[in-house]
Amino acid sequence: MPRETLTRPQIVEAATGLLDRDGIEGLSMRKLGATLGSGATSIYWHVSNRDDLIRLAADKVWAEIPLHDPAEKGWRQAAAEVADDTYRMLAKHVWLIPAFSSHLLYGESLARYEDHCYSVYEAAGFTGTDLDWAFNTVFTFVLGTALGDAAERSLRRTGAGEHGALADAKREADELAQRYPRLRARLDAQRDIDPRAAQFDSLDFGIATILDGLEAHLARSPERD
Repeated sequence: MPRETLTRPQIVEAATGLLDRDGIEGLSMRKLGATLGSGATSIYWHVSNRDDLIRLAADKVWAEIPLHDPAEKGWRQAAAEVADDTYRMLAKHVWLIPAFSSHLLYGESLARYEDHCYSVYEAAGFTGTDLDWAFNTVFTFVLGTALGDAAERSLRRTGAGEHGALADAKREADELAQRYPRLRARLDAQRDIDPRAAQFDSLDFGIATILDGLEAHLARSPERD
């Protein structure tokens, strides 16, 4: 595709697809050019370099999160829905989490997201540093949950590529857990549970518990600036 017919949104869309499929390490200008039917040189007319492309893709995916109005839904429901949508976005674009450690990924869409989250917790009654901590507590939980799920998916891919190494490791872990009664009981109880459904149930439990704590904090604390 000639550079005159390429657009930056087309390039970012294609790059996001490659990142979703192959991760950060799988993104190259050559591969992106092949996906677009264009030479890498044509892409450089629209983006500065590979790092710039990753930043643009990150900004694109942060914009996928809908903003729920606390005035319409109440702050608690709005906070829970934003947290759930954040997790779903991170689970869909698992490359975004490791990208945080190697790139400065702050753009318009993330700023929009953070500003909205502050409005949700302001509607609850948080002010000053408590406002920061309320937002950060929920966000850190969601990010940590998504990070754990991404690591598990990565292990599954690695295990499949190493002729059952993951299966062997899991078998050894199960054998070790059998020595401890509480671990053994929990493993037995979880064997017939759908792991994907359990992920969302665990996420919902964690978010609800945190929001319970935030409500309790508001109820017992005087307003602080």
